[in-house]
Amino acid sequence: MRIPALVTAVGVALAASAALAGEWVCISDGLLAQIEKDGLKVAWPGKTTGVAVDRTTGEAFVIVPGLGVWRTADKGATFARCDGGAVGGRCETGYSLCVDPNGKRMACLMLDGKSAMTLDGGKTWLPVKNIGRGPDWGAVLWAEGEPKTLFERTHENHDIAIVSQDGGKTWKDLGKDQGFGAVGVFSDTILVASRGKEPKWAGIHRSTDGGATWEQVNDASPIGVMTAFKGVGYWLADKGILKSKDQGKTWEQVGEAAGAVWGPYFGKDENHFVVVDKKGFEETADGGKTWQQIAPPSPLKEFNTRGWFLNCAWDPLGKVCYVARMGQPAYKWEY
Repeated sequence: MRIPALVTAVGVALAASAALAGEWVCISDGLLAQIEKDGLKVAWPGKTTGVAVDRTTGEAFVIVPGLGVWRTADKGATFARCDGGAVGGRCETGYSLCVDPNGKRMACLMLDGKSAMTLDGGKTWLPVKNIGRGPDWGAVLWAEGEPKTLFERTHENHDIAIVSQDGGKTWKDLGKDQGFGAVGVFSDTILVASRGKEPKWAGIHRSTDGGATWEQVNDASPIGVMTAFKGVGYWLADKGILKSKDQGKTWEQVGEAAGAVWGPYFGKDENHFVVVDKKGFEETADGGKTWQQIAPPSPLKEFNTRGWFLNCAWDPLGKVCYVARMGQPAYKWEY
């Protein structure tokens, strides 16, 4: 398969002129038109399937079903494929892309295609073996120099989780009928997860032996994947935004906000982040004490309580919000 080195979006001038404050602008039409012109075929369900941002550079990454990762450094004006064929398939959920908030590193944990992670901003890629069709989502221990510990929830058997200690080369199945939902990782042995019967995964459960045994430590029901930043774990849950400073032993609520499903996406520091709820993109600069809406709900009109399908991303440097959804275009909102 021929992979074009650079794609310049058709109709960029039109998109740029439309990118005024107060509207969502499609950034994928030109990319998809060039892909078609180059004789490449987008896999089911078409168009795009995911989006992520490196907070340290402002670069955005759009996933095209079956055609991997496309990077833009100019807010969607131009794209270049950057995975070299290492990534395929699609993002099934808003947590299929696990981004290191410290920058440069990202894991693409894909369904029905190849998974891989990059440690240098998309220049090179390390393969991650898929089990079955692949995961719904997964957590990566970014605290490791070269990440070895991964914790995924599989797609075909929705209550099964798997753990890798060698960067995704091999996996250990944590057993059937365990009811795993959301996942997180603090160390090579300390894992956290929600457990129960879908869709009500009950409580935060913690393991200190790599998933062999578990203890419930909180009755909140977390969503998707926990984010670890500067040694602290952050997790969206039914009760609001939670954080743990002691590797998941105890959890405290961050501010008064509740109802967010995607995030948190960090900005200049640990007190500056964005979450996405029914009202749209909400930004705080004081650790959740006060909030400001920076973008309304996306035109993709997708909302559920578990983070499925819709992907969201935030560029704090360029002041851009992004959304993409499996089978739909990718959009940006500049503010």
